[in-house]
Formats: sequence, structure tokens, C-alpha cells
Amino acid sequence: MSERSDAQPEGTDNMAKDPSLFRADPVSFVRRGNRLQGRRAAAWERNAESYVIEPPRKIADTSVADDFRLDPEQAFGRVAPLIVEIGTGLGECIANAAKDDPERNYLAVEVYLPGLAQLMLKVESFELENVRAVQANAPEVLDVMLEESSADELWIFFSDPWHKPRHHKRRLITSSFLDKVARVLKPGGTLRLATDWSNYAEQMREVLEAHPLFENQHPGAHSGTESNLTKVRANGMEGFDPEPDFVDERGGWAPRFERRILTSFEGKALKAGRLVFDLAYTREAK
Repeated sequence: MSERSDAQPEGTDNMAKDPSLFRADPVSFVRRGNRLQGRRAAAWERNAESYVIEPPRKIADTSVADDFRLDPEQAFGRVAPLIVEIGTGLGECIANAAKDDPERNYLAVEVYLPGLAQLMLKVESFELENVRAVQANAPEVLDVMLEESSADELWIFFSDPWHKPRHHKRRLITSSFLDKVARVLKPGGTLRLATDWSNYAEQMREVLEAHPLFENQHPGAHSGTESNLTKVRANGMEGFDPEPDFVDERGGWAPRFERRILTSFEGKALKAGRLVFDLAYTREAK
């Protein structure tokens, strides 16, 4: 059963039963408050008109109308390589990356308004001109908003792992989602991922290795005793029972991406004793 991702609009009982109010597929996020206060509200008021892309919607407030296409040259005021970050959170990673790399354009995709408002504070503080943001559901951004072969890199760092098995269907990284990523990435473009949950890392690796349009940039790397997966399972981390004989012989983990700064979220994960898994894949030219 699909879950409704957005609050029900006011209306009649017939409207409430209208299938168009529901997304056909489960979404990878849950609803949270969109209320802005204090500095975030002020930053949004000052900057949203210039830096936030507001696509026409279907009905859900994070949806994207089927006929909307982003023109990056118009949105950014120039032609430059495009980096897309899905699940920007508080904007720490993308803002710092954009500050250190002014020659490329950066698009932040996030469903939570307070996170985007926090990004606006950073855009202002860093005096960034190469960042744009959109509040939208990522699969719809990839399906509709972005043109084919329009992105040079796509980053997905610490998407919701949906721990319970019955919720795994909500995980973002699936074969069908990778089809959407492959459409948007240029041949030779890079998909970068990171997670702090080993079970999700294994799923990511499995679906990426099986996808015909993605090639691991670090095949076999960080396997055996060097693998964080070996450390998690052998030492009984993340609530697993210890498996002293477990060895991750497959590997394929990337080194930490040097432009992924240590965010507050990742810092909390490390403080809690979790390990981080990085993956990097090339979109093949097929």
C-alpha cells in the first residue's frame, strides 16, 4: 500500500478519495513541520525569490508538474557543469562544496523547508551565486524537472535507511530509482553515495552492481579486514550479534569523498559509534 506523503487538502469527501491526491509509489520521506521561525524565516524571505526554484505542482506540495522542465542556464544565469545533491538536509555539504568550487553550478533537492531555509543562511553567509534549491520529491525531479544527460554529478548522502524490513520499500536507492539517475547523469558522470547503516550500504552496493548503466569506480576496494562491513558484523555493531568469522570479501567501497565535509548529522552518527560507507559509480556510455 502506498503512503500519502502530503497533508490532505481541505475539501469534500469525494475529493479526499480522489486517487490524484496520492502518489502511486511509496515515498522515501515522512512529513515534518514546514514552519519557519527566527533567522530561518528571515533568510527565506530575503533569498528565496532569487535562489529557490518554484516548479508548478500537481497537488502534493512537493510534487512537480509533468510539463515542467528546468533550464539550468536561465536558473543559474550561466552555462556550467551541474552538480545535484538529493537530500540536502541543512545544506552544510552543498554550501561548502559550492563555496570551494565556484566554477560549477549546484542544485539542492530537499523536501523539508526548514532545511532549505538553513541553506539560505549559508548562501547568504558565503555570498554564493552558484547554488539553487528546490523543495521537491527527488524521483519527480529526476523524472520530470531535469533534462536527460543534464547533470555531471549526483550526490546522495545519508538518505533515510528505513531500518525496519517492512519499510525497506521506502528506501530511495532501488533499481527503478537508478534508472531515473541514469537518465539525468551525463555518460561518464558520477553518482556518489554515503550511509552510516551497513544493511542499507549492502543494498546500495547490490542494486548498483546489478545495474547495467553503472560501473564501480573502486571495484574490490576496502574488502576483507579493511571493510567497514566486516568491522560492523564481526564486532556486533548496530545491534547485530557478533559474527567473528564474517568477512566482506566483495568490497567495492569508495574512499571518503574529500568534498563531503563532516556535517552535524554525520558527526552524531560517528559519536554513536556507527561507521560510514561511501560508494562512487560512473554512469556508463551505453
